[in-house]
Amino acid sequence: MSRIVIYNALIVDDGRSREGYVVVEDAVITKVGTADEWRAMEVTETDCPDTMLIDAGGNMLIPGAIDEHVHFRDPGLTQKADMATESIAAVAGGVTSFIDMPNTRPATVTMEAVEAKMARAAEVSVANYGFFIGATNDNLDQLLDADYTRVAGVKLFLGSSTGNMLVDNDSTLDRIFAEVPALIAVHAESESVIAASRERLLKECGGSIPVMRHPDVRPREACVEATRHAVELAGRHGSRLHVMHISTADELEFFTPGPIEGKRITAETCPQYLTFDRGDFERLGARIKCNPAIKERSDRDALRVAVADGRIDVIATDHAPHLLADKEGDALTAASGMPMVQFSLRAMLALAADGVLTPEQVVEKMCNNPARLYGIDRRGFVREGYYADLVIVDPDGCRDDVADAEVMSRCGWTPMAGRHLPAVVKMTMVNGKVVYRGGNRVDTSTRAAMPLKFNH
Repeated sequence: MSRIVIYNALIVDDGRSREGYVVVEDAVITKVGTADEWRAMEVTETDCPDTMLIDAGGNMLIPGAIDEHVHFRDPGLTQKADMATESIAAVAGGVTSFIDMPNTRPATVTMEAVEAKMARAAEVSVANYGFFIGATNDNLDQLLDADYTRVAGVKLFLGSSTGNMLVDNDSTLDRIFAEVPALIAVHAESESVIAASRERLLKECGGSIPVMRHPDVRPREACVEATRHAVELAGRHGSRLHVMHISTADELEFFTPGPIEGKRITAETCPQYLTFDRGDFERLGARIKCNPAIKERSDRDALRVAVADGRIDVIATDHAPHLLADKEGDALTAASGMPMVQFSLRAMLALAADGVLTPEQVVEKMCNNPARLYGIDRRGFVREGYYADLVIVDPDGCRDDVADAEVMSRCGWTPMAGRHLPAVVKMTMVNGKVVYRGGNRVDTSTRAAMPLKFNH
């Protein structure tokens, strides 16, 4: 059936909420109408034998979330996750498109490696897909030759993390910011600050640093110094800079409030930095160990304010699954990263339920702004002529706390276990095909996913 009508919906999109209905034909939204228009038509299933009618039950209908920061571990680390399992987790969480990071094995530092990932995603992904090309100290030619209608941008590590793609050559950095004709997304932590902190703590702790001291191993000074450096380089060359996973209140001074349109320097944070703080290490340990480290409650609260006022432009997950066995150890040996893509939308709507954000702000940061940021073709909004990536969310439909048993990522756990997230994803549609209807059932037979197209 190629025609679908979703009615009795509260459409939350582009800064506003209104009751209405949406018509989908093949992969595209062909009509966005008002509730009064729908009631006036008095349509029934008998009237439309060739149309699937979906009653949203008064729940929110939003554009599919676009997670512009994931590590799906494919290729080379597929014992942890792969594009098949993680895209399933994504659509179960209302994420219809993802952009994958380059620190795989081998690293995605050539167009040939990007093409290999694209081919893999075309075979197995149930969500739309895009990829970064990674910067190294010696691949500038590859970055300059990349096709940025098919590549989201350049990922630049100013601090080492999983995969260790650290770029520390000053001449190379200057040329990347001067010459790359696309968005430069930065992991901003100073390697020298981290190294000094690590050595000091090893002596202080007698050779083994407890996991709860991870925020001291990778302190705020590392983030502030690297973010300042990236902003200075971008300002000098007029580059398009996007600083990922902001974790400190201090870094917010580098970003301006207001709408994303017209900004040359933008910022992202993640659900973990808006949800957890340093005190949660006592309960969760290495489950919340990530790079940059989760910091103080005052940082969490400042980031929440920055999301609301526009200094933070995007919320993405840095979804980075590890097996629980990899999370054993101390602050240096336990793996950094956590799975988040299945619960990110629900976690942010929980903040909306608590009055920290509004549903409109959640949709702006997770759906609208990623599309604006990367110039993604016809996605991120509930608009006529756009691809039908749509999600129905009941904002108060879940009574149970999150449990590891719900997790659809290969790693089989979530740092959100034990938390109450009242919103629940009832349905996810990708390019006009219903791929998820709740209850941990994803239709993997539907090959509806498409590659993302970018306009830089």
